[in-house]
Amino acid sequence: MSQKVKVTVVGCGYVGMSLAVLLSRRCQVTVLDTDPVRVEKVQRRESTIVDKEIEESLASGKASLTATLDKRAAYREANYVVVATPTDYDSGTNRFDTSSVDASVRDALRLNPSALIVIKSTVPVGHTVSLQKRHRTSRIVFSPEFLREGRALLDNLYPSRIIVGGFDSPAKDFGVLLQDCALKSDVHLVFMNSSEAEATKLFANTYLAMRVSFFNELDSYALANNLEPKSIIDGVCLDDRIGQGYNNPSFGYGGYCLPKDTKQLLANYERVPQNLIQAIVSSNATRKDYIAHEIFRLNPKVVGFFRLAMKESSDNFRASAIQDVMERMKALGISVVVYEPVLNEPSFRGSPVINNLQEFKQTCDLIVANRLHPSLDDVKHKCFSRDVFGEN
Repeated sequence: MSQKVKVTVVGCGYVGMSLAVLLSRRCQVTVLDTDPVRVEKVQRRESTIVDKEIEESLASGKASLTATLDKRAAYREANYVVVATPTDYDSGTNRFDTSSVDASVRDALRLNPSALIVIKSTVPVGHTVSLQKRHRTSRIVFSPEFLREGRALLDNLYPSRIIVGGFDSPAKDFGVLLQDCALKSDVHLVFMNSSEAEATKLFANTYLAMRVSFFNELDSYALANNLEPKSIIDGVCLDDRIGQGYNNPSFGYGGYCLPKDTKQLLANYERVPQNLIQAIVSSNATRKDYIAHEIFRLNPKVVGFFRLAMKESSDNFRASAIQDVMERMKALGISVVVYEPVLNEPSFRGSPVINNLQEFKQTCDLIVANRLHPSLDDVKHKCFSRDVFGEN
């Protein structure tokens, strides 16, 4: 039955691209995007993002996948429409900009009389219910994604859980479809109201941000007191209630999800007393300030920033913490150069880009790296990093 299911995925970023490839294992998938370059890439069986498993899956030729710019063609025969367009946080309104999601929902309802519309983009708590009321339909549900950059397809193939915000047959069928497409055999499939599903996504990411902030503040303390952070972290995490993983210090949390999701959750607390959520948001800025202060204290003349990407095996450097550290250094009057192979421009935010690694190493008297790499082994003596475990 699932071989005949037709799914349209709107947007081919991290969420959309990984879902499109996942669902193409059992379904006929159409990707709808507004960017002709991305559409052409998908048509050529090339990934629009850096993700090893997606690239390998597309190269195998087994994916039942096509892409288009044509809304009518994309929506017309779909059984499910999955909306995975970006929802950046708007600091002016203190909430996500959901305009692309809202427009996609509106178009899908207008052009398809029966498809279940599944919002995978992160939205404020209560947004899906507001769309249901506005359009007077129950054909809209929310289903959160829990993906790591660079491992998005892997996380969809082996999900920690599948959550769908609905209890009727179409919502349950979609949950089962995701379950059937996964390679993991014992996936928890959870159904709840869409507002609870929206809250689950925000609270999950805020918890992760809290954990990042905790170990970053532990590292700040160790750095200030000349202590070995790895020993402390190892000792702390041997407690089963705390556990290993997600404990490697960094310059702060960043990327697609954590900065905007924590701010959105804080905005949702407008009429609810809280201290912790505000502290998690504030802690991230404090960490960047402290890192910049420690670098400045070393009195460098030219600081080189090695990679802007958030993680190893990722091409994403949107909202990466290292950029904020870089801007703080420039504000202090320090000369800055950048090494980032995915950049083709001669400069980034007014700073020169040097894509010859040897030239980059020779130019800087201090190299700042959020994550260390073997290519820096010969200049470790002039590297500044808080990478304790050598992992993302």
